[in-house]
Amino acid sequence: MTIRAGDPHQHFACVGVGIGPANLSLASLLAGRPEITNVFFERRNRFSWHDGQLFPGTSLQVSMLKDLVSLADPTSGYSFVAYLHDQGRLYHYLHAKFEAVPREEFRNYFEWACRRNANLRFDEGVESIDFDGEFVVRTSRRTVTADNVVIGVGGEPWVPPSTRPHLGESQFHVNQFLERPRDLGGRRVAVVGGGQSGAEAVLELISRPAGERPRRTMWVSRRLNYFPIDDSSFTNDYFTPAFSDHFSRLDPAERANLNTVNVLTSDGVSRRTLKAIYQRIYVCRFIQGEVDAVALYPARNVVRVTPARTGGWELAMVHRVAGDAVEHIEADVVIWATGMRPARLDFLGPIAGRLAREGTEYRINEHFEVLWDGPPGRRVFIQNAARQQRGLADGALSLLAWRSQRIADRMRGVYTDRQVSSFIEWSAKASSFVENVPCVENVPEADVPEL
Repeated sequence: MTIRAGDPHQHFACVGVGIGPANLSLASLLAGRPEITNVFFERRNRFSWHDGQLFPGTSLQVSMLKDLVSLADPTSGYSFVAYLHDQGRLYHYLHAKFEAVPREEFRNYFEWACRRNANLRFDEGVESIDFDGEFVVRTSRRTVTADNVVIGVGGEPWVPPSTRPHLGESQFHVNQFLERPRDLGGRRVAVVGGGQSGAEAVLELISRPAGERPRRTMWVSRRLNYFPIDDSSFTNDYFTPAFSDHFSRLDPAERANLNTVNVLTSDGVSRRTLKAIYQRIYVCRFIQGEVDAVALYPARNVVRVTPARTGGWELAMVHRVAGDAVEHIEADVVIWATGMRPARLDFLGPIAGRLAREGTEYRINEHFEVLWDGPPGRRVFIQNAARQQRGLADGALSLLAWRSQRIADRMRGVYTDRQVSSFIEWSAKASSFVENVPCVENVPEADVPEL
């Protein structure tokens, strides 16, 4: 069934809220399943994917096969390869020999998938979801009902609460970088955040022509150094269905610890970007003689930002290694590269009290289905909002297609996971006996016997 803008009340097997990569993946898989009638709503008037920070020359940190559909259905007409073929440039892409997919290209691919799908409705936000034997979804234009609702509204920019009253032209989140005035020549700019977004903002600033470049670019990070992303082969197993399922069965405290110690598997900086920054600093300092053009401040917590007496902003920073040492720097512009947090789900208000919680998240099962007191066959699914329960991969592109397939399977009443299990035995398998071997707990590694 294809929804038309003028249609009155309609019933669907699936109503999606939000059209970011997560729900776009599901919508693309459902495009080949006409038995699951569906419609997806998005409050924005067009597709957007980090548009405010799509710096020229940036690339994906994942394989092009981790697109909307390929890892669930490689024959789908919504794959990245299908996009290149449809645009008549598949050979050109191969000949370009990109080390990684240009991020702008992947964004254009997402937009292409939107244009192909008649069941996506932009400029129509969901205002409330209630339940009366079936889900009642009220949008800014109509009311529809559904057997299943899939929430995929993504994240929203996060900055420290004390900073929010000061946001504007001289303080803003990095996702608004390209929307802000570019006249930063001769000014002092502080970028706060040591992840990929912060690194890309720093590189863009220090790579500008001399007349447009800030007088001083300061990069502040809580991390002890500017660490690269760990994308080695065994580390990438964290971004597989097998590990996601294993992770979900762990104790909450163990899950939280794994997310903390493995954060660089998803939130580190690409080696290519770090190398480019280092080389650019070298050129500024040793070739162009601009010894004060770039300042690096790792291991600092920004604890306060106040108006400076001389204009601009004064940042107070606590050094994480040097105890209580407090430093102060001044900047004319502060760019917060402090990440995203799951967006508010106020539209679930009418049924929120019936949905189970786990910490700050809605509690989900192995099908990404929220546990609630409703009848069988009436389900609320959550995408990209369960990092505490499903691990670091939940917000990444890596498991996009697999997660969508699992949700689609649940609605269809089938199970189609056919991937070979991981090389790694993630879960402990209890034996029926205990071998007579020495305990090696807390023994220095060099002294551990080979068992």
